[in-house]
Parts: sequence; C-alpha cells; structure tokens
Amino acid sequence: MNIQVSELRPLMLAKLAKLSFDIEKAKVMVDVLLEGELLGHRTHGLQLFKPYVASLLKGEMEVLGSYEILNQTLVSELWDGRYMSGTWLTTKGVERAAEMAQEHGVGTVVIRKSHHIACLAAYLEFWTRQGFMVMLSCSDPMNKAVAPYGGTKAVYSPNPLAVGIPSTTDPIIIDISTSSTANGVINKTKALQQKLPQPWLLTPEGRPTDDPATFFAEEPSTILPLGGMDLGYKGFALGLMVEALTNALGGYGRVEEPYRWGASVFIQVIALKHFSGDSAFVREIDFLKNQCIPNSPIDPKRPVRMPGQGGLVLKSKQLEEGIPVAGDWLQWLTTEEV
Repeated sequence: MNIQVSELRPLMLAKLAKLSFDIEKAKVMVDVLLEGELLGHRTHGLQLFKPYVASLLKGEMEVLGSYEILNQTLVSELWDGRYMSGTWLTTKGVERAAEMAQEHGVGTVVIRKSHHIACLAAYLEFWTRQGFMVMLSCSDPMNKAVAPYGGTKAVYSPNPLAVGIPSTTDPIIIDISTSSTANGVINKTKALQQKLPQPWLLTPEGRPTDDPATFFAEEPSTILPLGGMDLGYKGFALGLMVEALTNALGGYGRVEEPYRWGASVFIQVIALKHFSGDSAFVREIDFLKNQCIPNSPIDPKRPVRMPGQGGLVLKSKQLEEGIPVAGDWLQWLTTEEV
C-alpha cells in the first residue's frame, strides 16, 4: 500500500523513541531514509530502518554523545564518529563542510568510526540548490565483498561515490558504486529468488555469474569491480581512490580489522561563488545538459536523461501519491514491540 511521508515519519520516530534515541539524531535518520526511498534507492531507504533498529538494540550504533574533532584547519576537519548514527554524522559533516566552503571556498570533513550512512544521494539535493557542489564517498572497513581486478578474493567494499552538481533547473545527482553492484541489491535479489540482471559476481574459480546465492556460499563469490571482466580495472582504480579518501585519510580502516558495521566517510563541499561564480558555473552545466538531453537516442522509448533525473521525478510522484510499503514491514513498524 502507499503511505504519505507525513504519516510514515511520526511512526518511524515513535519506534525510535522506544529506544530512548536522541530526538535530533532520530529525526535526521528518518529524514535521510525517507529521502533515499523517495529517490528510488529502495535498498538504501526504508529497507535499512529495521537493521538500524537492530543495531541500536545490540549497541552497535551508539545512542549518546557526539563526535570528537581529531584534527582541524580552516578548510578541513577529521572526526571520530564513535559509531554514532551515520546519517546524523554525515548530515552534520556536510553542514560543517558547507560552513567552511562558504567562507573559504572549500570545506572537507572526513569521519572515521561512523555507523552506516544509508543513501549517499539523500544528502545532495538541498545543498546543490544553495549554490554548492558536494562530493561524498564512503567505505565500510569491516566489509570485504569486491575482489581487485584480476583476482578472486574479496578485499574491499562496494565503495560508492556521489556528487551533487548545481544547474539552473534540477541538479545533477550522481550516486554510483565503484563495483558492479552493491551488497543490498544482492541480498534483495536472493530474497526474491531471482537472478541478477547481469553476471556481476565472480566465483572462486574465476567465472562470472548472475546467481546471488553464490555470494552466500561457503566459498563465496565476489562482486566484480565496475566495468566487469573487460574494463574492471577502471572500477578497481576508483575503488582504491575511495579507500584512500575514506579509510586512509581517516587513519582508521582495514588495518585495524574492525568488527562493527560502519563507515569511513569523505565529504567535500565547494562554494561556487569562490570560483567562477554561480552564474558562470551553471551556464556551463546548463550548456552541457542541453547538449545531452536532446541527443538522438538509440531507443526512442529511452531518451537520454541526466544522472538523478529519474530519481527526482519519482520523488515528486511519491510525495504526491505516497510511498509503497510492504504490509509486513508496516505491521512491524506499528507494533508496540521494538
């Protein structure tokens, strides 16, 4: 059934209130998950709410306190997130980076020991509409799912990379994994007893496969880097870049072999006014968009669209018609038990 955001939000907050979760952190978590769902990122929207509640119950996500600033300059900060809500830490991190950018042109915040941060695209639209370009990436130093190009043993996580780019109309919102797919997609596909759309996994014998069940075998398959068997060296390179921006700049990562579900996060915000200026920037971006969108399509039924365009259209539709939710999830949400 479809439920309006205005109805879902208080139900989700009420669930978190039973855990004595800080109201500010709770509001941010709910808003980020709803934003991800509105944009169509189903595996990183409402689907994450139950695992987050479970993490709170187990003590894997810390309830009280704040982050610690470990290193600081006029344009950069390193935080220890102390495994608090990743949605709250990332939201505060983007806010702080924007403050630095507003004054100095660029602001960068790196967060180590954050809990999971949900959908990266969910943090972008608001700030791009304020005249900022936002770059965001994260890695889970506990997670090993992707093998290096040419190898068969998992080393690092899917390592998403997101960028919000202002334009005169809707922003360009890029949110991609540097691997062929993400853990959430594999989990969902296996639960539905379906095959992946393409052979995005690699068996221990080095054969590509579309069977998500192999990912959970005693000797599991791994996720291919973005580009697959042919061009996966490009995705491998991007994955390494994210590792450097997150775990290495944060000074805490795979070397420590952490046992908690979490994230290392890189945030950079650029204020357009300190570079070419708002008008010159969007003039260039608008020109590029206007060269791409009317471009002659391969398939007339599938015209060219800009990254994030479909998500923003879906968001508008779901704000009007409501968000589709499964009956069992809604039943869990509305029960007295946590």
